[in-house]
Formats: sequence, structure tokens, C-alpha cells
Amino acid sequence: MMAIIPLLILLILFIIGFPIGFALMLCVIPYFAWAAGIPMDVVIQRFVSSTESTSLLAIPFFITAGSIMNYSGITEKLLDLCDLLIGHVRGGLGHVNILLSAMMGGLSGSCAADAAQECKILVPEMVKKGYDKPFCAAVTASSSLITCIIPPSIGLVVYAYCTDTSVGKMLAAGYMPGILMTVGLMLLVVFLARKRNYPPSREQHASLKEIIHGIGAALWALGLPVILIVGLRCGIFSAAEGGAIVAVYALFVGTVVYRKLPLSKLPEIMQDAVRSTCSVMLVMCAANIFSYYLSWESIPQKISQFLAAYATNPTVFLLMVTVLFLIIGMFMDGTTAMIIMAPIFGPIAKNLGIDMVQFGVVLVVNCAIGAITPPFGVVIYLIAPMLKMKVDDFIKELMPFIGVLVAILLLLVFCPGLCTWIPNLIYG
Repeated sequence: MMAIIPLLILLILFIIGFPIGFALMLCVIPYFAWAAGIPMDVVIQRFVSSTESTSLLAIPFFITAGSIMNYSGITEKLLDLCDLLIGHVRGGLGHVNILLSAMMGGLSGSCAADAAQECKILVPEMVKKGYDKPFCAAVTASSSLITCIIPPSIGLVVYAYCTDTSVGKMLAAGYMPGILMTVGLMLLVVFLARKRNYPPSREQHASLKEIIHGIGAALWALGLPVILIVGLRCGIFSAAEGGAIVAVYALFVGTVVYRKLPLSKLPEIMQDAVRSTCSVMLVMCAANIFSYYLSWESIPQKISQFLAAYATNPTVFLLMVTVLFLIIGMFMDGTTAMIIMAPIFGPIAKNLGIDMVQFGVVLVVNCAIGAITPPFGVVIYLIAPMLKMKVDDFIKELMPFIGVLVAILLLLVFCPGLCTWIPNLIYG
């Protein structure tokens, strides 16, 4: 009976909206103190030990780089380029919204940051041009997920750490799913724009000269993902060092090249980065203690035995995990779910012969979809107040976009090559 008390406490804390990091810690402390008889200093050591990995340095560096992007002027350059490339198509600003998220994926790595930016700089213009506000919100929310799939993706780095998978391979694996999400969402926007008669943002296709000029203006921003992948593949720097280089590069571009980032903004940027880093690391440390409780009670082994009886086929297992994570994503932050569940399901996937890169991509895309899945999707409750709109209207408009993303997720489950082709091409 005592073994399930932490799970009951955790459920209650989730229901009342208790912060996830603290909930994971508080639910197991009574168990360790009274049921298991484990000294608190051992528990604290487990809490701290989860931070003792140099590979985790990639997380604060990439988060800092993303914070710098919000102030550097890079977004404006990419926005202009996206408009030149796709603005002439019906529903042009919807396509620009999606394409901008895809380009920002190689820069900020945060769906929340991307959604907040586009709510400020793009959605007002879309509404002015005659787009329905719920449609604008749905496009912004769904396209923001591309940002946390295309490298540098914090979710991919966290998964690599949790399952001892190559960070470089995981980052390389994010490109194909990101491209598929971009194409899928743009096809949906084409359909909806024609149905609702949304206008293009430009009267005619941009000339080759204009496009070349736009690419030149955004070249510094576009070069960042290339530097990251080439550096990791050639062994010039590790993932953590790559994160630091990305942050320094972003700072250089914002202050020297585009001159849109005053040095007076640096304290604000660092505060932003520290808050975001602390949030992620607190959850990771708390999840490590929670995993200790799961291991102590042999819960992963019991889950493994249960799944082994029903999921002897790799595809069946991936489908079961996909359904489970889609359900979990309705109630729990995706990153937290992955930190807790990846160490449990990872060994099972490996025993079934599933490529750990494919498994990681499926989990990260699952977790991303959870960010826009009702009732507790974090991006929903970020965008709705910013745009001053009803959550019900927003969710109704989101459903076709969620459907497209789930279809792409299933494609990744049934076609492992979509996840592994680029990593295998780069790393062999």
C-alpha cells in the first residue's frame, strides 16, 4: 500500500496545480522517510548528482542563445525573408508564420519563445489583413512546435542525457521531422486559406533580386545551424561547447552585425535565461529522485513485464508509447513526462531492437504536441491571454492542426528512416 502513496500524492498535487518540480520531490519524501527508511542525506545526494554531467551544460547555453535571439533583430530579418519566399501565396501570412518558426528552430529552440514572439510581431498584422484571430492563434501555436524539434532542441538534448544517446545524432535527427511538420502545416493552411478566402501578404512573387537580397540580409542568422551541425560532426566542439558558441555567435550578430541588441539589455537577457534554466534543471533533479523511488519499488521492471506480454513487436510498442504520451501530454508538461518516462521505456525499446534515435524523436515530437493539447497545454495558456481570446474558440481552431501533427507523428513511427537517415548520413 505504501508503494502507491507517492503516486496518489503526485496525482493530487497535479490536480491542484502545484509546480511540477516541487510536486515530484514532495510526493516521495514521506515514502523515503517512513516507508523505505532511506536517510535524507542519501536522497539529497541523488538530487544533486543528476547535475554532475558536463553534457548538461548544453541546456543553459542553448537557452541563453534563445533568449539573446529575442532581442537581436534576427527575427525581423528572417520574417522579411519568409515573406519574400512565400508571401505571394493565398494565406501568405499563415505560411510566413510557419516558415518563420522553422527558421527560428535553428536559433531559439523554444516553442514558448517562438509563440510569444510571433504573437507580438506577426499576429496583429494577420488580424489587420482579415485573418480570424482563432486561426492566427492556432497557426502560431502549432508552428511553434517546429521550433522545439529543429536543432538546437532542448528536448532532444534532455532525451540524449536521460538515455545516454549521442547528442550529435539526436540533434541531426530533428531536421527531417521539423521539415515534415512545416510542410504538413503549410498544406493545411493552403486548404483553409482557400476555403476562407484569406489574402496573400504580397501582390506578386518576389523577384530573384529581392530574394537574393533577403537571403544576404539574413545570412548571419541562417549560418548558425550550419556552424552547429558542421562543428558537432567534425568534432570541433562538443554539444555543450556548441551551445556556448551559439550563444556567443548570437550575441555577436545582435550587437555588431545587426546592431539591434544594446548591451543594456544583457542583464534582462541573463535573468530570462537563468529563470528558464532553473525551471528545467529543477524538474530534472526532482525527476531523478522520483526515478529513484520507481527503481526502489521495481516499477519500471513491472511495466516492462506488462508491456513484454503485449508489445512483442517494435511498431506495436511505439504505438502504445505514442498513445500513452498523447494522453499524458493532456495533463503534464511534455519535458517532465519525458524525463520521467524515457529511462523507463528506453531499455524496453532497445531490447525490442528499436533505434534509440527514432525512439527519442518520437518521444520529443509527442511531448511537443502535448504543449498544444487541451486541457493543460502550456502554449495554449501562453497565447490565449496574449491575444485576449476565449480558450474554447482557440482549442476548436487547433483541432485540425493537432490532427496533422499526430499524422506526422504516426509517419515517424512507421517510417524509422525519416528519423535516422540524416544522423546515419552524417555520422555513419
